[in-house]
Amino acid sequence: MDKIDFVVTWVDGNDAEWRKAKNLAKGIVEGDSRDSRYRDWETLKYWFRGVEVFAPWVNQVYFVTCGHYPDWLDLDCPKLKFVKHEDFIPQKYLPTFSCRPIEFNLHRIPGLSDQFVYFNDDMFLINEVKPEDFFVGGLPCDSAILDCQSPTAKGRNGERLDLSEVYSSLFFNTAVINRNFDKKQAISHNKQKWFNAKYGKDNFRTLFLLPWGLFTGFKSDHLPYSYLKSTYDTVWEKEYSVLDIACMHKFRVNTDVSSRLLSSWQIAAGAFHPRSPQIGWQSFICNDDEKNSEVYDMIKHQKKKMICVNDEYTGCDFERVKRMWLDSFESILPKKSHFER
Repeated sequence: MDKIDFVVTWVDGNDAEWRKAKNLAKGIVEGDSRDSRYRDWETLKYWFRGVEVFAPWVNQVYFVTCGHYPDWLDLDCPKLKFVKHEDFIPQKYLPTFSCRPIEFNLHRIPGLSDQFVYFNDDMFLINEVKPEDFFVGGLPCDSAILDCQSPTAKGRNGERLDLSEVYSSLFFNTAVINRNFDKKQAISHNKQKWFNAKYGKDNFRTLFLLPWGLFTGFKSDHLPYSYLKSTYDTVWEKEYSVLDIACMHKFRVNTDVSSRLLSSWQIAAGAFHPRSPQIGWQSFICNDDEKNSEVYDMIKHQKKKMICVNDEYTGCDFERVKRMWLDSFESILPKKSHFER
């Protein structure tokens, strides 16, 4: 079996030096310019525990930060590779406070395997996974499902958002895909990958969007991404200026492409192996205790193999909600991992 590495990125928003550098990049000399209060849910250790328990076969874990790390992390752990931004991101893109330069340059990490899985720190393994859940026959596993992106969207509380407020990079990703691939040929050359029993009812999404001549978008759940380093090389070769512009921005800009371009590229090129989207689940911690209980229950009963949980909580009872979330992880991952001191 070819080696498979995991890569996870992390930012310590409570790092005073990091916040100072961020403010300086924004042109702010004094005061607290935080977009929202920084807080630590303390879930990162459960990310590492999940990897050790549910993916013991992983080759190496690359922990990517600007240089800081939690004091409980054992940097001497044999499976752990601590990587700073300066170790792999071209100097002209540094310092950065955007995920774009980090994500678009992961393939430059020294020693990283050709096959790797990219995690955000809000993506967790909660049940056993196998290498075949991420790569089969040297191809990354993914779901080829068309989607239709709208210029308007609704927020968590049902409010209507216009294009300037939504994650519009998905539109620009799709534009790049259409510039490089013919939709009709891409699908006809890989029909069994585009229409597959593993997708279930989602096959109808693709069927209904077939009449459109161009790609209208790709359904993509925010779950760990399987990538080939060769995909990065190709996209940088074909669309250097687009990626270069995105990487030059010190802060995330909605009109830039995002790293989802890479998974969309692999799908459009037919360089992937079909996988059920039901392998994981995406949700968020919010002000609604009933909705939050669905997240806790999903973790405690390990209903999926992986989960992504975004932080949308704005209430005044943070410590209570945090404790409930941590308790759900503790119920399935109570033992310290070798990644911890």
